[in-house]
Amino acid sequence: MAPTKTLKVRVALLCVLVGTVLALVAVVTDHWAVLSPHVEHHNTTCEAAHFGLWRICTKRIFVGDKERSCGPITLPGEKNCSYFRHFNPGESSEIFEVTTQKEYSISAAAIAIFSLGFIIVGTLCALLSFRKKRDYLLRPASMFYIFAGLCLSVSAEVTRQSVQRMVDSEHTAWIAHSLAWSFVCACVAAALLLVGGLALLLFALPRMPRDPWESCMDAEPEH
Repeated sequence: MAPTKTLKVRVALLCVLVGTVLALVAVVTDHWAVLSPHVEHHNTTCEAAHFGLWRICTKRIFVGDKERSCGPITLPGEKNCSYFRHFNPGESSEIFEVTTQKEYSISAAAIAIFSLGFIIVGTLCALLSFRKKRDYLLRPASMFYIFAGLCLSVSAEVTRQSVQRMVDSEHTAWIAHSLAWSFVCACVAAALLLVGGLALLLFALPRMPRDPWESCMDAEPEH
């Protein structure tokens, strides 16, 4: 592989590496969305919540005279976290069972796991391509990274729809929501994986013929 092409491949892999780190952060943290209930009384406490793919955390926050909403979630208060019941039947998570769609949560978590699986397989292919000097392995690696980005973007969209349905439902106490930093990490990770995977695929392809009479067999050989 030519030095200039090697540099481009490394830049694409650096983009993928940043996306991988952000994807891991998004999957393991529980700040995908923040939920706020309607505040009817002042000088009392309200219960706000934030959740991720695996668990939900509630926090009792004091509401002063001038406050019109419950929050922000960063205010001090008594915090209680529990895993979703369908992931851990022994945990108490009634609030989640009432306020959101179980199928949405399971789908978002499963798709995110598929994304991490594609990242792992793509990374193995990329490492083998450098260690064994087999440049053609970069092509399947790039495809796996693209699949990972697509899965992560779908997982983020499923979570967004779940939160929206939760707030719109008449059976919930939530009237407001905001997408938090874990969700932003997932979106940025999906974009980086897609861009890095596409760039890696273009850089890993053999050189196209420059002249009409030149065939693909005349392109620079691969190791």
